[in-house]
Amino acid sequence: MIITISGAPGTGTTTLARGLSQALGIRWVNSGELFRKIASERGVSVKEMNRLAEKGPEIDYLIDDAQKALAKDGQGIFEGRLSGHLLPADLRVLLKTELRLRSERIAKRESKLSEDAIQETRAREESEARRYKMYYNIEIGDLSVYDLVVDTGKFDEAGTFSIVLAAARACQSQGQ
Repeated sequence: MIITISGAPGTGTTTLARGLSQALGIRWVNSGELFRKIASERGVSVKEMNRLAEKGPEIDYLIDDAQKALAKDGQGIFEGRLSGHLLPADLRVLLKTELRLRSERIAKRESKLSEDAIQETRAREESEARRYKMYYNIEIGDLSVYDLVVDTGKFDEAGTFSIVLAAARACQSQGQ
């Protein structure tokens, strides 16, 4: 079974993907970690890596190709902003919530001011939206590719996990 977990920074994609991976005994692939690893290998910040990625599709394509190769065996939880758009999946999930709450979560996790997190998150999302449109002709706000959209501002971690786990188990029982 392949499940994709997508969502903007601070929506809880990593928490959900990690939990599903453990509960279902399925490998978890995090495209954000792949992106951060490439940035680290190149000795640049994530912010600078976003700027470099806007200059050409090579960085994004590296991450995409890695995910596609790992998905060939038909198993995995794939976490990434474009995973739901790019991978064949049995269940495509999008997590969403408003910017202020996401920024508060990011600020807490990264020990920074909430206002700084808002500015950085907006800049990152604008960069990604430009790249996704330019390189893939994907409007990141188009939710039509997702089977399930969960507002993590309405549901806490446990609630979100329960909803998505139930959907994944339903897919498994239906042979998807």
